[in-house]
Amino acid sequence: MRTYFHVDMDAFFVSVEELYDPSLRGKPVVVGGRPDERGVVSAASYAARKFGVHSAMPLRTAYKLCPQATFVDGHPERYREYSHKVYEVLHAFSPLVEMASIDEAYLDMAGTERLYGPPLRAAHLLHNRMKESTRLNCSIGIAQSRLVAKISSDQAKPNGVLWVIPGQESAFLAPLDVRKVPGVGKVTERNLHALGIRKVGDLARLDEAFLEQRFGKWGMALAGKSRGLDAGGWFDTEIGEDEGPKSISHEHTYSEDTADVAQLESTLARLCEMVGRRLREHNLHARTIQLKLRYSDFSTITRAHSVARGTQLDTELFEEIRDLFRSNWKSGAAVRLLGVQASGWAEGDEQLSLMGEERHERWKQTLAAADRLRDKFGESAVSLAASLRGGFRERTHENPAGLPGKKK
Repeated sequence: MRTYFHVDMDAFFVSVEELYDPSLRGKPVVVGGRPDERGVVSAASYAARKFGVHSAMPLRTAYKLCPQATFVDGHPERYREYSHKVYEVLHAFSPLVEMASIDEAYLDMAGTERLYGPPLRAAHLLHNRMKESTRLNCSIGIAQSRLVAKISSDQAKPNGVLWVIPGQESAFLAPLDVRKVPGVGKVTERNLHALGIRKVGDLARLDEAFLEQRFGKWGMALAGKSRGLDAGGWFDTEIGEDEGPKSISHEHTYSEDTADVAQLESTLARLCEMVGRRLREHNLHARTIQLKLRYSDFSTITRAHSVARGTQLDTELFEEIRDLFRSNWKSGAAVRLLGVQASGWAEGDEQLSLMGEERHERWKQTLAAADRLRDKFGESAVSLAASLRGGFRERTHENPAGLPGKKK
């Protein structure tokens, strides 16, 4: 009988910021930038959430809801550093760890009972060790399935531990809103409400054939999830079967929309730098490069191109992205947001012509040196010449799963 832990760091970005500025503790705090900027909330403290502030909300809306909040810039390099520390604590408790995001993970605790005792005792040991090692709080859900463990960690927040005893899964899930089921978003929730389904228990009582007819394969996954089974998407693989992120992307939202082509291409160069650095940290080579472009009227386009050989070099990423941008941007149209995504992993460096190999190797060595300087002096220490214009704020996405950055 397997036991899974879902460990979720409490208000992770905010908690890390509090380590650097203890005066923020206990106050409404919003991470993402100044309230007069065009960005969105990356994270909110529990004190800010009481006023309705939540992640992905426009900063200006957050300010209207909670004007007394302290608004701070995000520091992705700090969050990656502490994510490494979190991973090290988790890996000391189980060799089977899967990072679901930068601040949450699943642990397969099979075979650890001799070391740590029964599940509840082990969870409290882990909870205390995390606090001692990182100075951060976490919430831990314990169950026989990852899905129920994830839901139980959410119910345990903040800073708690909740064990769903084997055999009690249905009783635990039944009274919860269907939105608590991982993967159920606004659209699925609305469709379920139209059927009179508001609680997980209501969903569990529906016939599987009906759900399949109504929702297709997703309906079968819903049926399994409502009964506490690991079904659909993320939960179709065992921990350790699927390592590393599926994609890596970075985005930039301008404080003021711009149609300045030099500024736009400068931003794309910087985004390619950040994506390239993450690729090298994960030792990944991308074959698919995607541009995301959002105009002033919020209309958004995405365009992708597959390259013949995988790459992790900023310069090669930028060449592809620049071509996509120049062939798809409506010349003169003001842009609100730009994004760069890499995916479709190749096995590694592939054979080039002799001249191409020499150029590739020179850039590889140059960027390795740049990475070492960034490790020592910070992310802004080295930059492509094309990206040196103006201020810049990043948003990071690594989906799913795998450690959000690997140490060399």
